[in-house]
Amino acid sequence: MRDQRQTGYTPVMLPGVTPQETITVQARTVGCDGGGGALGHPLVYLRIEDRQVTCPYCSRTYVLAEGAGDDHGH
Repeated sequence: MRDQRQTGYTPVMLPGVTPQETITVQARTVGCDGGGGALGHPLVYLRIEDRQVTCPYCSRTYVLAEGAGDDHGH
């Protein structure tokens, strides 16, 4: 599901149509291109502020692994 804070709305989930893929990651910044090569979407970088973030293009949800993401980068 799209991030309501980012897009201003939350679309209606349609079983079998809206992907509900959850990916566990180790870093707070993730790149998402939708997968599938040319069938994906433009590469976007998402920042996990709390525990998870959802891609506004493909609705993939990235969840921060326990104990991960305490990066103190720029």
